Amino acid sequence: MKILLTGATGYIAQRLLPELLADGHFVYCCVRDKARFDLHRFNNPNVAVVEVDLLKEETLQHIPADIEVAYYLVHSMSGSTDFSNQEAQSAQHFKARMNTIQVRQVIYLTGIVNEKSLSKHLASRLEVEKILASGDYAHTILRAGIIVGSGSASFEIIRDLVEKLPVMITPRWLNTKTQPIAIRDVVAYLKGVIGLEEAYNKGFDISSGETMTYKEMLLQFAEARKLKRKIFVLPVLTPKLSSYWLYFVTSTSYTLAKNLVDSMKVEVIGKPNTLAQTIGITPTPYKKAIELAFMKIENDQVLSSWKDAQSSELLYKGLTTHLTVPKEGTLSDKRKQKVADINRTLEKLWRIGGNTGWYYGEWLWEFRGFLDKLFGGVGLRRGRRSPTQIYPGDSLDFWRVMIASKADKRLLLYAEMKLPGEAWLEFCINKDGELVQTATFRPLGLKGRLYWYSVLPFHGFIFKGMLNALCK
Repeated sequence: MKILLTGATGYIAQRLLPELLADGHFVYCCVRDKARFDLHRFNNPNVAVVEVDLLKEETLQHIPADIEVAYYLVHSMSGSTDFSNQEAQSAQHFKARMNTIQVRQVIYLTGIVNEKSLSKHLASRLEVEKILASGDYAHTILRAGIIVGSGSASFEIIRDLVEKLPVMITPRWLNTKTQPIAIRDVVAYLKGVIGLEEAYNKGFDISSGETMTYKEMLLQFAEARKLKRKIFVLPVLTPKLSSYWLYFVTSTSYTLAKNLVDSMKVEVIGKPNTLAQTIGITPTPYKKAIELAFMKIENDQVLSSWKDAQSSELLYKGLTTHLTVPKEGTLSDKRKQKVADINRTLEKLWRIGGNTGWYYGEWLWEFRGFLDKLFGGVGLRRGRRSPTQIYPGDSLDFWRVMIASKADKRLLLYAEMKLPGEAWLEFCINKDGELVQTATFRPLGLKGRLYWYSVLPFHGFIFKGMLNALCK
């Protein structure tokens, strides 16, 4: 069967894609930027890439006309502040194209909605559901609450809170009830409804079947990790203070934290249905989902992370706009040194950042990350998805991976920290066996130049030490 997978670089789609390929389907991966999708990761002739920006209606003509089933896995909670209008517009464009090619079934994964007073995020999701359901094709709507899995936003945020804070003074929304679901169950539902006529033109709430408060989720997470934690809920923390609390303690951005807080104030309890029995799914309990997630983490098998989603407004135009490091109007710090062992240096480069760190002056990197967080940036807490593998489009602390080619012995990073300009950090081993390390900064006006010269002394200290460590 020929399947269209939108949001193919996103958290859910990256988990679903290998399963669809294993079942023998031909999958067209719909992405806004081809540079972010590495086909070599899958080594399968049944996968192809189509470049489509759902906000630009003319680009949807790139979608092949012989699609039989289409997944709509697109949303933008952490991106633009105008995400509601953008989501509605994207859904309208998608529906129009699906009507044209006469697709048999559209499958949409959204959030559970069962309160009259919805957050902006959930209200936007509901509007998209209504738009997609009005098309000239069979639709299947799957509604999930908190998704638990290695790399998921909710899992990583809960992990940050539990592992970093022995005692938590928390907002009152921690008493809100919700229903978690394991990522493996979400994927099983998404696969199971393909061509299932009993699911045509219907919506289903999916979950583990357990109803618990966010406080109970945190405490059960702590139990699963054999940690003792105390949680005190205060009614005085406002939504804005709650957003800042999440932002500074976890690896989330402030925009995402704000939208999450809005959503977490709303109770999301699914309506019962028999879809699990129809498909043959035995729901995974919450604690078991946590154990399975950590098994993936410990074995370096995290297939996708919410942090790698293209949420940065800096990258909205695509990776290709930042692949070429500019020469004119820039300031740079270029150093090179003979490499003792090329393979060893490449291995070090592919492990840089995250838990490994930056090989020199760690406290300065951490302080820079703290300052970035203070001014609304992403900070260092994003870390990296895998400790050993990196691909174009991956987040890496407060950088984004532009190029990662061991064959060319080259790694290019683009800065997503708050800066009065643009910055690149490049590592390349030349034909003479030297590691060339180049930091390039394109300043924005006088403020940008003042910033560069103010940090120049630290560059001399950090970059020299990092180069020495990489070349040893």
